[in-house]
Amino acid sequence: RRRATTMEPVGGGGGGASSAAERYRAEAARAFQHYLDRAAPHTAGRWAGTLLAAAVYALRVYYVQGFYVVSYGLGIYLLNLLIGFLSPMVDPELEALDQAGPALPTRGNDEFKPFIRRLPEFKFWYAITKAFCVAFVMTFFSVFDVPVFWPILLCYWIVLFVLTMKRQILHMVKYKYVPFSMGKQVRVCCWLEVN
Repeated sequence: RRRATTMEPVGGGGGGASSAAERYRAEAARAFQHYLDRAAPHTAGRWAGTLLAAAVYALRVYYVQGFYVVSYGLGIYLLNLLIGFLSPMVDPELEALDQAGPALPTRGNDEFKPFIRRLPEFKFWYAITKAFCVAFVMTFFSVFDVPVFWPILLCYWIVLFVLTMKRQILHMVKYKYVPFSMGKQVRVCCWLEVN
């Protein structure tokens, strides 16, 4: 009688189907990443597609007159993403407490430090688009259609949005940073020549 010293697969080794599925998954992931990389420089087109996805989702919710809890969860998630997009990578409040690291410039003679977001624009766009797609798919499953009085959820979300944005804007004013840039900054000097 032979004694097995290694674990042998049960059923004759069906590794062929598993490896084929893994290869297919890897190919699909590679193709998806390729299209994401190609879309990266086309900011306006990407956001237009996201607005289209948001409109399709809004029409779906309006048409079925339900899924308000899904919409509320989507709104909270989008608010969380927006805060990450508007926040600096390194919080100046923590830097001020540390005092060992550099701080954002507060005077004209301080060193210029560009604003680096905690959540970059591409990841912000990708997360929002994915969120709308997931929420859209959720509207096809009745388990997510919880009956609620939607005006209460809407009022609560508006209050949450206003309070959160107020806190974020006060933080921006206190530490003097602007999370938006309108192209490359150009310094213009005027020279007056007198002949």
